[in-house]
Amino acid sequence: MSGADIVGLVFAGGFAVLVLFLSVPLFKLGRVFDETTLAIRDLSHNVTPLLEESTKTLQETNAQLARVDTITSNVADVTGNVSAMVALVAATVGGPLVKLAGFSAGVRAALGAARPALTRRRR
Repeated sequence: MSGADIVGLVFAGGFAVLVLFLSVPLFKLGRVFDETTLAIRDLSHNVTPLLEESTKTLQETNAQLARVDTITSNVADVTGNVSAMVALVAATVGGPLVKLAGFSAGVRAALGAARPALTRRRR
């Protein structure tokens, strides 16, 4: 065996050690990819029911909002009717009440003016 053969064997041995040294991280990286694949598979199996539930919840929420919209429009109609009723009552009763208030103020004023004259006569 010559010196070149020995150097070749040393380099071959070093290369084998280097290949073994690099194969460990590659083997671990392969396991990481396997675990990632399993995690993604589990996630996809769990996300599907969650999305179905979310869709159902959104549909029920939209149905409730439609009901609330109906109730709101009915309340708006009732508010308009009550407003019209208040205006009608104010127009019907308000005029005579203003006249009555004016009349009672006039009577009080007349009685107030007549009192001093009555108290002077009694003395």
